[in-house]
Order: sequence, then structure tokens, then C-alpha cells
Amino acid sequence: MRVENSDIFNQYFKNLNDRERAIFEGGISLGALFHQFVGTPVSIYNKESLERAMEESIKNQPFVDSIKVNIKNVDEKYKSLTGDMLDVKLSIKINNIKAHFRLKYIDEIDYPLMYIEKIEEG
Repeated sequence: MRVENSDIFNQYFKNLNDRERAIFEGGISLGALFHQFVGTPVSIYNKESLERAMEESIKNQPFVDSIKVNIKNVDEKYKSLTGDMLDVKLSIKINNIKAHFRLKYIDEIDYPLMYIEKIEEG
């Protein structure tokens, strides 16, 4: 759901610039996705529908420009979704700022890391 800037949002974020707001919105969206869906039953039979459900859920949040969820390491056997199975790309757009985020398992730190890949202006 793309939400244009409005006075409603601006009154609550008047102490932040568009870049800071984009970072805030991205963090909220990835955190919501992670904590809402980790533990969900998954197998190859529902992998794609779960990916789409996760994307559609996050698209409801303001300022989400795009999201792509990929669930990895799934087979025929039922298992619970864990952070190391998620690879998520998220873009937030506020005015002329577009922030690109990632949720990805990093082997070197043994952790599903949420981070900013890049921020574009213009």
C-alpha cells in the first residue's frame, strides 16, 4: 500500500527528515514480518503461498514500495519457519527518498540480520 505523505503522518514525524522516516518505516516493517511469521508451519507445499502472504501483509503498512520474500531450505517435511530461512528485500519510499532493506541470514555471525542495503535520493 503506497501512502503519499500527508499532514496526518507529517504531524507525528515533524522531528524527522524523509531519510530518517524511511529508515524508521523499514525497521518497523522488517521487525513486524520477522516476529509475526517466525514459527509458522512451512513445507514445499505451502512455501509459495506463505511467501505471498508475508508480502501482502507487509504491503499494508504505509510507505512500502516493494517487498520480495524468499523462504529457503524447505523440503517436503513440515518444519517451523526460522530466521535463517528468510531472505527478504524491502523498499520504502517517502517523497524523493527510497530506502532498500534486507533481512538475510549471515553465516559469519550466525544471525538473521536486518540491514539497509542502500538509500537513494531523487
